[in-house]
Amino acid sequence: MISFVAKRALAAIAALSLATFSLATVAFAQDFPKRPITMIVPFAAGGTSDVIARTVAEQMGIALGQTIVIENVAGAGGSTALARASRAEPDGYTIAIGNAGTNAATYTIYPKLPFTPESFVPIAMVAKTFGVIALRKDFPAKDLKEFIAYAKANPGKINLGHAGVGSSNYLICKSFVTAAGVDATLVGYRGAAPALTDAIGSQIDGVCDAAASVSQSIGDKLVRGLVVGSTVRLATLPDLPTSAEAGLPDFEAQGWNGLFAPKGTPQAVIAKLNAAARTAVETDAVKKRFADLSTVAPDPDEHTPEVLQKLVTRDVEKYRKMLADDAK
Repeated sequence: MISFVAKRALAAIAALSLATFSLATVAFAQDFPKRPITMIVPFAAGGTSDVIARTVAEQMGIALGQTIVIENVAGAGGSTALARASRAEPDGYTIAIGNAGTNAATYTIYPKLPFTPESFVPIAMVAKTFGVIALRKDFPAKDLKEFIAYAKANPGKINLGHAGVGSSNYLICKSFVTAAGVDATLVGYRGAAPALTDAIGSQIDGVCDAAASVSQSIGDKLVRGLVVGSTVRLATLPDLPTSAEAGLPDFEAQGWNGLFAPKGTPQAVIAKLNAAARTAVETDAVKKRFADLSTVAPDPDEHTPEVLQKLVTRDVEKYRKMLADDAK
């Protein structure tokens, strides 16, 4: 039996250890960051997530007084990158940018992943995005009605590229073909940029992409915009009809991008990263770049980790139902 005195001594030691740990954590957070931070992007350079990540990272780095280095880790719809991020030291020096594809749909599509939603701590939502369907410039259909008619007359023969199964662009494709009721072949790439390149070169019929990465190519007439899955027209693509205007109101493609850290990252460090992200998206530089990309920064009350966590929880369930047939 442990004596009363011994129990008191053990309790005192435990309390002292906890206090020492807490003080060490606070001291670490106060000094954070003391060196460059790595932001993992789950796709190839040039795609939507990459462009948003680089735009936000530059301003976050200024706010934190340290450089944020972008590391592109493409593959498996973003799960290769998230596996790498989940194994990183939980000290705030490795974070990742994700979306509804990489951080929600992937758990249905790849049920045997080496990580779960609980493997990550949300930092902040940093952007809202809008999905666009764009076709090679010589595609025979000139509008959505003609496209649907052509697709139904040629089932399985239309190829639409995306950034990999489980990516947000893949979800745009799935939502589009489901709403349109057509049979199209969805072709996965290691990122949005190579898919767009093949559409420009007429190697595939079109792409499901975010306005952030396809607007410039539509404006330069390298590809032809078909429809945007939003409720209002985009300022950068004023001639591109919304899904409702085009006669397909069930096609909705409004997404998000958020920052995540490995489980166990101190809350004080998360708070610093959150504050830097909030500062970044409120800068004129980010606002201007986002406007050019038809991307929107979160509202002030949407910057919290809790809001991002709710989005993840909601979308995990949403895509579990939508993508049950895609599970591997």
